[in-house]
Amino acid sequence: TKGMPGTSRYMATFKRGDYVDIVVDSSVQSGMPFSFYHGRTGVVFNVNRNALGVEVTKIVGNRQLRKRLHVNIAHVRKSRC
Repeated sequence: TKGMPGTSRYMATFKRGDYVDIVVDSSVQSGMPFSFYHGRTGVVFNVNRNALGVEVTKIVGNRQLRKRLHVNIAHVRKSRC
């Protein structure tokens, strides 16, 4: 259970428009998102070799911003929503 994540984590296929949850895995430091985004759900807008572009909404003051961030696949899982 300790150490690096299993291969099934990296074998999951993602497409643009998929809903994903950002869940930080502390055993992988590369491509780690800022702590605010841990537990957030977003939509995939870009797919790379080992990273995903995820669009998340963030409330700043009295408005909702759409933030776009690239996250390593190890920190992402398909959403059940």
